[in-house]
Amino acid sequence: MMESNISLREKFFGCIAGCHIGSAMGAAVEGWNYQRIEETHGLVEKFLPYQHYRNGWVREPGTTEDGVERQKLMITAIMEKKDRVNAEDVRAIWVRDIKPGAAGTVSEPFEGILLAMAKSGIPARDLGRYCDYAGLNSFSRSCHPIGLINAGNIQTAIEDILEVGQLYQTTNSRGLKWACVTGVAIAAATKPNATVDSVIGAVYDNCDADLVVKEIDRELKNTAGCKEIRELRKTFDSVYNGIGMPYPFSYANEVVTKAVCIFKMVEGNTKDAVVSGVNMGRDTDCVAAVAAGISGALTGGVSIPEEWIKQLEYATTLNKNTNSLRTMREHSDGLYNAYMTRLEKMKTFIEEMLTA
Repeated sequence: MMESNISLREKFFGCIAGCHIGSAMGAAVEGWNYQRIEETHGLVEKFLPYQHYRNGWVREPGTTEDGVERQKLMITAIMEKKDRVNAEDVRAIWVRDIKPGAAGTVSEPFEGILLAMAKSGIPARDLGRYCDYAGLNSFSRSCHPIGLINAGNIQTAIEDILEVGQLYQTTNSRGLKWACVTGVAIAAATKPNATVDSVIGAVYDNCDADLVVKEIDRELKNTAGCKEIRELRKTFDSVYNGIGMPYPFSYANEVVTKAVCIFKMVEGNTKDAVVSGVNMGRDTDCVAAVAAGISGALTGGVSIPEEWIKQLEYATTLNKNTNSLRTMREHSDGLYNAYMTRLEKMKTFIEEMLTA
């Protein structure tokens, strides 16, 4: 499947919109098993109101959640630097832009602790040492902007994932090794003439062979016969079913593996990736964010219904604790413009040095 007719700008938009829409739609059924989703809604294909953290805030349909708030901070750092960013760059945006009431409302409670430590002045790369959740998908479900500012360059995408990810996890953690899948897939999907198979091939060639590739390969083979989400989620049910611990369904290996299998099954269609992730069960918003983000980086946002975009933008205007009120297009264009500025700087440097 070749998508050479999709412009790079539109791939940036598809990636960000797929992630944000998948997050917002999946948040309403986050933590539900697929049987409860089926019994209550059949197939979820629209935004629903929801409430998190027992704080009394019933969110407007289309409201995004903690993963997108995490991502918005990275986008701001990239837009302002107009280049690749490091952990210190993003930490500076944390300290400046995160609202006092964000932790426990639009962010996870543990992020309030990380923010307090970020304000203490300790090195940004040390912050992830103090997070209890080294294997979670905190970064793997939100690192899309790192893949985009490194569009086409898989090696620098990996370098930046392992650098910026230390805000949440230690650099050798399982969580960051799985985050590399998201970053690699997005960087590979933005290449000219990229295909579903070339994106997955880039993951196989560049990610941890024993920890990551082995599990993804196993589950791609296990689900190869699945043609739609009801088959896929049933197949996964006997593999990923942990309960009884903090964040039992949010470990990066489960979320990212499911997302890659969805990406393969829907052949990179962004809308279908959203719907599949939302109806998977367990960590629905994160699975949808990763699957649709990778799909959007390949095929753009052309398949996304306009009413989804409009409703999410409206819900954002009502979110008093959000880290940014920018629209999805403003986010993606900001990233695209930063990327083009980066290319211009590289071009100038190359031309200068070729005359040395």
